[in-house]
Amino acid sequence: MTIDRARAQLAITDFLQALGHDPDSDPELQGTAERVTSAFADELLRGYGVDTKRLVSEALSPARGDEDLVVVSHIRVATMCPHHLMPALGEAQVAYLPGRHVLGIGTLARLVHAFAERLTLQETIGERVVEALMGEAGARGACCRLSMRHTCLSARGSREHNAQVDSWARAGELRTPEGLALLSAAMRHP
Repeated sequence: MTIDRARAQLAITDFLQALGHDPDSDPELQGTAERVTSAFADELLRGYGVDTKRLVSEALSPARGDEDLVVVSHIRVATMCPHHLMPALGEAQVAYLPGRHVLGIGTLARLVHAFAERLTLQETIGERVVEALMGEAGARGACCRLSMRHTCLSARGSREHNAQVDSWARAGELRTPEGLALLSAAMRHP
């Protein structure tokens, strides 16, 4: 993906001017266009530059065959709402039942970040993580739970400052009643 930083900076300047704020005359806004462009290009949307299939495939190790549920909790998540371009912050828990392969636990966090650091909905992050674990890693079951606070809900609109949004994405054996019971027990005690 090619990023046109000069065009992005001009767009931010135009945006501020259209809202009645002139970066050339307001010392607080000088350099804002460059900072916003860098924040989006280098950090907030860097997930678009991650090949998630390669990320997973390079981290696979053969399973022994007796692996049980693997859960990684408290993975920090920051994403940008595609509707308002406002951040949502929170945590993810990822769980999977290994198939023929296991993944390094750091890869689970990197996978969450790769899908979160995009213009995306919370629910989509979880769905993509689960799809990658089922498809690329060959998991028998997978789950991604996200708990997030959205500034598009707290700083505007209904202004619900303490509202937290929880979402679950599950697939395979973790969609069964037995899998749900296993998940509930494991995720209650992170």
